[in-house]
Amino acid sequence: MKMDSQLVFSGGKIVMFRSPAMESLKSNALLKKTLRLGNKDIIGRGGYGTVYKVIIDDSTAFAVKRLNKGTEERDRGFERELEAMGDIKHRNIVTLHGYCTASHYNLLIYELMPNGSLDSFLHGRRAMNEKILDWPARYKIALGAARGIAYLHHDCIPHIIHRDIKSSNILLDQNMEARVSDFGLATLMEPDKTHVSTFVAGTFGYLAPEYFDTGRATAKGDVYSFGVVLLELLTGKKPTDEAFIEEGTKLVTWVKTVVHEKREELVLDRNLDDFPVEEINRTFNIALMCLETEPSKRPSMADIVKMLEQVKTSE
Repeated sequence: MKMDSQLVFSGGKIVMFRSPAMESLKSNALLKKTLRLGNKDIIGRGGYGTVYKVIIDDSTAFAVKRLNKGTEERDRGFERELEAMGDIKHRNIVTLHGYCTASHYNLLIYELMPNGSLDSFLHGRRAMNEKILDWPARYKIALGAARGIAYLHHDCIPHIIHRDIKSSNILLDQNMEARVSDFGLATLMEPDKTHVSTFVAGTFGYLAPEYFDTGRATAKGDVYSFGVVLLELLTGKKPTDEAFIEEGTKLVTWVKTVVHEKREELVLDRNLDDFPVEEINRTFNIALMCLETEPSKRPSMADIVKMLEQVKTSE
């Protein structure tokens, strides 16, 4: 972890990492802004903190996640995120620029993603007020997110198990490129290990079934969660959609039944009115591989990247 500048203030300190984006930034300029954060600056909330938009000037802005101190788990969430993110540099993972520790809270200072989350595009206000994501955009997001997760699983030493892959943790940059975010539950795993025993955490609807039984965080658990995200991209439905709850089913079960009967068009997002059928069907099949009940039957994220790259039909 490369430290560029450190500013100590009453009650804490702010640390910024060395990077081209940080060269012209004065730590005290960011400090002044972060000390004045209010409700008007909130752009997101999660189980582990509140995210604020901090505008320094016309060309510089950050997303700042505030984690209030007070419980051991909150403090561990900050440590996990810092530990996982400190040295990562990948085009499909959001960049951590620095952090701040104070008496009652910790801050993580991230690159701002101007297009928000995939969740907001598919299900939130963006879905109602802005253009619908067409198939090329959804495919690009799926492939980018897969590349980001594959980097965590295969290229980081120790490997990183995210444990909370979901559409709200896939952010979109100015080019609609996917960036994996929110490492508050991330677990580091040495290359010679197959799992890390931990408490069951994550988001209902995305968690692999075996996780509840074993409490073991594995790369194949992230693969299952990514499979659910693929289904969201294909169907436009949340895994916890009210319709599923009323019928006593869930997104995964619903799609598996329909695809088994080769009626994929019945579950495809109705907003997708112009799409290559073969590419859609291949992506459905990849999603179902990710969602195999038996973890050993699921592909690795590296294999998923290769399969997604081959989805595009040759011209």
